[in-house]
Amino acid sequence: MLDNIEADFPEHTPRRPDAPKALAGIRVVDFSHFIAGPFATMILADMGAEVVKIEAPGRGDDLRRYPPVHPELKHGAPFVWTNRNKQSVALDLKSPEGVAVVRELIAIADVVVENFSTGVMDRFGLDYEACRKIKPDIIYCSVSAYGRDGAFADRLGFDPIAQVESGFVSMNGYADREGVRALSPVMDISTAMMACNAILGALVARERSGLGQAIEVSLFDNAVLMTGYATMQHLFTGANPQRHGNTSPDTCPSGVFQARDCAFYINCGNDKIFQRLMSQVVGRADLAAAEIYATGPDRIRRRDELFAILGDAFAQQPWAHWQTRMRAAGVPCGQVRTVGEAIRSPEARERGLVTRIPDDKLGWIPNVSLPIRYSQTPIVDPVAAPAVGQHTATVLRELLGYDGARLARLAAAGAFGADVAKPAEEAKT
Repeated sequence: MLDNIEADFPEHTPRRPDAPKALAGIRVVDFSHFIAGPFATMILADMGAEVVKIEAPGRGDDLRRYPPVHPELKHGAPFVWTNRNKQSVALDLKSPEGVAVVRELIAIADVVVENFSTGVMDRFGLDYEACRKIKPDIIYCSVSAYGRDGAFADRLGFDPIAQVESGFVSMNGYADREGVRALSPVMDISTAMMACNAILGALVARERSGLGQAIEVSLFDNAVLMTGYATMQHLFTGANPQRHGNTSPDTCPSGVFQARDCAFYINCGNDKIFQRLMSQVVGRADLAAAEIYATGPDRIRRRDELFAILGDAFAQQPWAHWQTRMRAAGVPCGQVRTVGEAIRSPEARERGLVTRIPDDKLGWIPNVSLPIRYSQTPIVDPVAAPAVGQHTATVLRELLGYDGARLARLAAAGAFGADVAKPAEEAKT
């Protein structure tokens, strides 16, 4: 595991030490687990917020066990991907003492994020109304499957369920077979982005009004949005989107072609791009000017014959030849890559998308950066995802002023879990 990391990826380049952080001074108490909630709070952490992740003692976030799990880290790649720049505090929320500690943390927080099943936070006495009594201007974000109220509030949901129920799966794949889900958790990721946007908007609103508020983001609601403009097209026509494989129902030629050495995708989004493709790239100015190919609908009606012409031409030369010509002509194109090829590509290296960062156990660990570039408040330097409860003692000492005796009393009362005698870092003092 990770044997070639030093050869494959450059060391992360630190931000300017004097640069401010976009969310400096914002504290988040994060009860979320799996992907949608944690990815949202990771974005906030990358922007400079202090994120305190509350986890169950010992077990922690269930995402820790998603494969591949590194034997030394005791958690897997998905957890590493979505939990950097956080502090982990392990507390048993089934114990009154553990809940009491959490309430103290909420009292000094700006944001609470949770994505438990509906009713769980109420049972802990940590619902929005309870938290608002602790901190009147708290911003409280709930990420749920189908909302926190109404007939479907009790339903559990994961990314693939949202994909199928929203209609998203029905749109993807080939016409002669069943629709296919996206393997990437696109609904979780986009829901996380929505939740982060909502929290940022609420922070701006609080700055102006002094008022906190409750926020709700639903996986299903977001999944319907992720079907794109297909929903509006359906409302205009009454027709459901049909599966088109790698071609486009709206533009032509758009799809996968085979060069002499590999596959690539082109997307002719308008008539001018098509004309440049045919005249400057393929050398068929006659077809660029042909009336039968003049408009998008014309080309869609003749897709098969047009694809055959292009397929024959592209097979004559390698991808490097066609890429150079299409880039010069302004024709959008891209090589069909594996994930491994993509993260090692010249484009990814140029943008610094994947780097390596220090890790206490492994020496180095990979890091996939956010696609955000601030000129004045750069994203914070990444710190690897924490072990369960790694920061319990530090957070309770530094934020709440607990001393060793109080930590020992909490441990004895079971606040840190029945099998935990004291927080992990307590042994260091």
